[in-house]
Amino acid sequence: MTTETGEISIVCNHCDRDIPAPNIDLHRVHCARNLEKCKICGDMVPKKHAEEHFSNTHAPVPCSMCNETIAREAFDNHKGEICPKRIVTCEFCEFPLPAVDLAEHQEVCGNRTELCYQCNSYVRLRETFSHQTKCPGSVLNNVESSRRMPRAAEGDGNGRRRRDGNGVSNKRLFFTIAITGIAILIGSLFFQRKPEGS
Repeated sequence: MTTETGEISIVCNHCDRDIPAPNIDLHRVHCARNLEKCKICGDMVPKKHAEEHFSNTHAPVPCSMCNETIAREAFDNHKGEICPKRIVTCEFCEFPLPAVDLAEHQEVCGNRTELCYQCNSYVRLRETFSHQTKCPGSVLNNVESSRRMPRAAEGDGNGRRRRDGNGVSNKRLFFTIAITGIAILIGSLFFQRKPEGS
């Protein structure tokens, strides 16, 4: 084979590289004595570093979370998507926990209920999105409900919405919380007073 500079080169049968013809004999001796081909990647590696090359490049890696030994090329995928001990978050409460415990946790967590402030009913967390699409007071359902609702029910004609029962019950709730807070504050001040005689 002739190179771009016009000199003849020969392929080394040990490392498969093109070597200038005048250097081939010296190269073959050096190459066979000092280099070996990696059986996995095919790279030529110095013989004295062959074990180091294997352990740094190809050896299976122990997962620090689950203690399983994983092929190096699959390790990132294992760590990010497969390892049962990888940390994931609950879709309902965003609590971080191992993936192996997620299904059991979400089964319980998804059954918790929260108050829907649009319709004043308690809804399971796992059913929140489904409820929002059906709830009469939901933003997602407003377009459909405004088409079905008569104009008189939407407002009082001056751009104000008519007050419904929820406004009254919310005021009662806030009033009750405020009164309870004041009672606790007064009670704590009363019990903190020291007797005047001491």
